[in-house]
Amino acid sequence: MSLWKMFGIENQKHSESLGSVEIETVQKITTTLKELKPKQARFIACFAYILTRVAHADQHFSVEEIETIEQLLVREGRLSKKQADIIVQIAKSQSILFSGIEDYMVTREFNKIANQDQKISLLHCLYRISAANQSISNIEEGAIRQIARELKLNHRDFISARLHFKEHLALLKDKS
Repeated sequence: MSLWKMFGIENQKHSESLGSVEIETVQKITTTLKELKPKQARFIACFAYILTRVAHADQHFSVEEIETIEQLLVREGRLSKKQADIIVQIAKSQSILFSGIEDYMVTREFNKIANQDQKISLLHCLYRISAANQSISNIEEGAIRQIARELKLNHRDFISARLHFKEHLALLKDKS
């Protein structure tokens, strides 16, 4: 069974081109997500994937970024620590294996199911993850900007979230 089919966001072309992957981690997340209502599972799956998308923008997951994602899933997603750990692991794997292929599709799905407040909350979460190591790289900020566009958020929303984290922006840090 493919991960996206479990989340209810698979399309036929995706299924044919990527096939299915059945691994132990997928089994764990399947069990974890079965404990959630289907609508909540779909929301959490998209949310987690998008969070890892920014964390992996520089082709590396730091320990701080992963810890922050787990904390956000517990707080924002109202998950247990165990559930968050499992979902982060699978989202990380998917991000590494399918980034670029899935990025737009998952963000588009999140755009459909999230309200405006949830999208803005996600934007702030993306900045929290990027600032986890006290510096938001230009690559991470570029990924956040792209996600904001894909979520159809306006420039004012993007700038408002950015201002909360301006002390962490690599672009604005003193180079002396």
